[in-house]
Amino acid sequence: MTASSRRSAEDVSAKSAKARAEAPSFDRGALEDRIGHRFASADLLDRALLHASAAKRGDRGNERLEFLGDRVLGLIVADALLARFPGEREGSIARRHASLVSQPVLARVAQAIGLGDFLTFAKGERDAGAASNPAILADAIEAVIAAVYLDGGLEPARAFVLAQWQPLIVEGSTPPSDPKTALQEWALARGLALPAYRVIKSEGPAHSPRFEVTVTIDGIAPAAGEGRSKRVAEKAAAGALLAVVQTLGPMPVAAKRTRRRG
Repeated sequence: MTASSRRSAEDVSAKSAKARAEAPSFDRGALEDRIGHRFASADLLDRALLHASAAKRGDRGNERLEFLGDRVLGLIVADALLARFPGEREGSIARRHASLVSQPVLARVAQAIGLGDFLTFAKGERDAGAASNPAILADAIEAVIAAVYLDGGLEPARAFVLAQWQPLIVEGSTPPSDPKTALQEWALARGLALPAYRVIKSEGPAHSPRFEVTVTIDGIAPAAGEGRSKRVAEKAAAGALLAVVQTLGPMPVAAKRTRRRG
């Protein structure tokens, strides 16, 4: 392929991506105010806000930034927890950490700064509810953290994370239970069968797979969760179902499993 034809193909690809994209109209300064960082490289912020559905062919939008942001967030939260709870054992710190970097918490932070309003999607995705999808919001907030880190270094990234996560760290007076363990305990306490997990979707490249898992308990509508591993997806699903069952009243006696005496 000649240089001329290669440029022509790239132009066509870029135009195609632009036709697919549905970028929101937003005040960049307003978003930077919410993040607490002025970007020297505007392209980094644009990349962090680009969902894969609107990316040009062969591009995965903000997924690479999301991968980096997950690691930066994990480091900052781990450091903050060790400082906040100096006498706590590693197991308790690990449970706190897993909760604070979980999909529900990431989505909660993204919603708090209105991040969904600034994301770029393929046409029709926003109308389909993509801007409020917890999995998409969780990925986007990680991408933003990575963008801040790459643009300004660790300290600006730390400032943003602590501004959003410090209240969540403070509000947890006791280490949370692992959501899978908590859901299992809820079922056993009511004489129900153990939660059943099933992978319903697996996609993405080998270096960055995505899994979707459902969890069911007899008599209750299933819940779903997504993650970069089956274990993470199962935890997300368990957390989603746990949020539902905790709103239920006492289980009727007929729904409980009875144990025969031998």
